[in-house]
Parts: sequence; C-alpha cells; structure tokens
Amino acid sequence: MSSPGLRERKKQKTRWAIQEHAVRLFVQQGYDATTVEQIADAAEISPSTFFRYFKTKEDVIIQDRYDELMAEQIRTAPAELSPLEVLRRAFARSFQAISDEEADQALQRARLQLSVPALRMRALDNLQDSIRYLAAPLAERLGRPADDFRCQAYVGACVGALMNALMAWVREGGDAKQALALINEAISVLEEGP
Repeated sequence: MSSPGLRERKKQKTRWAIQEHAVRLFVQQGYDATTVEQIADAAEISPSTFFRYFKTKEDVIIQDRYDELMAEQIRTAPAELSPLEVLRRAFARSFQAISDEEADQALQRARLQLSVPALRMRALDNLQDSIRYLAAPLAERLGRPADDFRCQAYVGACVGALMNALMAWVREGGDAKQALALINEAISVLEEGP
C-alpha cells in the first residue's frame, strides 16, 4: 500500500481535527446541544469546510477510515488463507494499525453512537454499506462478482461477530489489548460454534 501524498495527509489531518473537536464538544455539551458552527469554530474552519468533509453532523461520528483499512487487508491477505482467516486477519490488523489516540477517539465515538438515538440509527444504516464494501474484495479473491450475495452474507455474519466484540470492548472500558482478544474470540465462535 503506497503512502498518501501531502495533500491527502493534510485532508486527513483536517478530518481528524474536526472529529476530535466534535467528540470533545459532544461529550462536554451533549450531542443535540452542539452545533456544526461550534464544531467548525473549535476546529478553526468555516461551516462550509465542515460540510466538505462531512455531509451531516451525524457523519462526523459515523465516518472513519476503518473500512478502508480492512478492505486493504482483505485485498493483500495471503492467497492460502480461508475466507474466515482473511477476515479475522483484516479485523485484527486494522485495529492494530490505529494509534492509541485514535483508539481512544473510536471508543468515545462508539459510546456516543450507543447513547444518542440519531447516531444509533445512522450507524445501523452505515453498517450495511460497510458490509457491501468489505464483501467486494472478498468476492474478488474468490472469483465472484463484487455484489455476490453469499459473500455479503458471510461478511455480514463476521461483521456481526465483530460488532459484538466491539460493544463488549466499549462496555468493559476500552482496553486495546482486550479488544484484540475479543475480536479473536468473536470470530472463533463463527469457526467453532458457541
């Protein structure tokens, strides 16, 4: 995977700054009480710049780079791995690729998604998009069309197990090492049964 150019790195830095300020304000003031204008002001950008990065206020919490990380891991996994091994590796390596600060922000964003009904609904909507996005490179590995139903169903089952692991991670305090163990355990349930 090639590293992004200067322009892309600057865009990502701005995106992260907006998200960091949004999360801080949502925690301090509450989601509903925080306006896009307040987030933009804290991030030292204009509201129109906010909307170039995020279509809605919900998106500042919902959008992340994790699907891209996982899809890249699926694409680059060794050919001899089974589909389950590919997804387990993609989930674990993607989580390992983020910094401690990013993991802390992900934890705060997850807590907001669980506590704010509008964010819960938006996260649920986003989940199906994520499943389709991750199923496409798996289908490609298997020589199937990107929209293969069986690949989408399989990835959906694995993402369901991953979500269960991440919700346990949020409830239990957000220790990064624990998250990796929970991810592995959740995927092993698909492999071995309950």
